[in-house]
Amino acid sequence: MNTFITSAFLAVIGIAAAPAAEAGELWRATGLEQPESALFDAIHKRIIVSNISGNPGDADGNGYLSVLSLDGKTVTQHWTDGMDAPKGMAISGGKLYVADITKVRVVDLASGKLIASITVPNAVFLNDMTSDQSGKVYVTDMLADAIYRIDGDRPELFVKNAMLASPNGVFADGDRLIVASWGKGIKPDFSTAEPGGLLSVNLSSKVVSPLPGAQKFADLDGVIAIGDTIYATAYMTGALYRYQAGAAPEAVAHFKPGSADIGTDGKSILYVPLMNQGEVAALQLD
Repeated sequence: MNTFITSAFLAVIGIAAAPAAEAGELWRATGLEQPESALFDAIHKRIIVSNISGNPGDADGNGYLSVLSLDGKTVTQHWTDGMDAPKGMAISGGKLYVADITKVRVVDLASGKLIASITVPNAVFLNDMTSDQSGKVYVTDMLADAIYRIDGDRPELFVKNAMLASPNGVFADGDRLIVASWGKGIKPDFSTAEPGGLLSVNLSSKVVSPLPGAQKFADLDGVIAIGDTIYATAYMTGALYRYQAGAAPEAVAHFKPGSADIGTDGKSILYVPLMNQGEVAALQLD
């Protein structure tokens, strides 16, 4: 798996660069090391960034979390160390949960201290995370077509379904999870035999449903929702998509390849990690 992940990301770096997004861009934070996720912490009015700093599939101890101010300045470069390849994050009950290959790291949100590591049985490549209204936390397993749920410190398989098609991004939205699928048939260069799309998973029934008009259009990475609008990133092309029910997904910004798990303040700002550039971009929505 490690060789597969390495070749994939080396291939991505060689893709021709698309023009960087300019319209609506507020700032870019620089000096990060493979930033994969940018999470808005409303309680402390800051942005937490996960840095892979190495092979995304290697348990090498190089990964860490950084803290940015709301205007994109680095507050603390190494806020939380002791991780391998941290990716998606979620906040619940005063704790920060971080996906880290086959473990979920638990960090005290106030201090940044790493307080626990939860091993997720049978996990292959944990990726994005979210928390629902009851405080339960969910994490995607991209290479196993699965989503796990964590209640406190107890992980359990929530849903495993081929329809998830390499689930990457996940976002709790009321009574459902919105899932961004990378696609089916992942190749050595991380392209797919069939591109991914947007799905929903009912939290009660666990039924997986495609979102109308948003299937097989891109290898998707991060996803968030603001009101009735969904935003998703496509890692391989760097496109940022906007989707509303009844309409086709629309590319509203373009970055270089490597746009990863998207974050938001929940109102009008998006935070997009640009993994291959070591940057996080903040965008003001129309």
